[in-house]
Amino acid sequence: MFISNAMAAEGAASTPGGEYASLIMIAVFGLIFYFMIYRPQSKRVKEHKDLMSSMAKGDEVLTNGGLIGKITKISEDNDYLQIAINEQLTVTIKKDYISAVLPKGTMKSL
Repeated sequence: MFISNAMAAEGAASTPGGEYASLIMIAVFGLIFYFMIYRPQSKRVKEHKDLMSSMAKGDEVLTNGGLIGKITKISEDNDYLQIAINEQLTVTIKKDYISAVLPKGTMKSL
């Protein structure tokens, strides 16, 4: 009574290339996702794993929390290491929380 019946237009036929256009759009979005999101993130993860495996005793490191210290002990059986902040203070953290290995002498220059 209040809603009129909707009639479809007679001349609205689908285009022959319409199915392929949607597949091409999905492929383009997939490529954009790969090159702008997935590839850079996997590159950063690989660089961080290389950083964690290259750490050695005596390296000066920067943590994600902003602490700068010298590695005094690396535990081989688990993923923890000890960092000496100064002569009296040692902190135990996970290797994952190291953000950078600093050049030698950085602590002395601060």
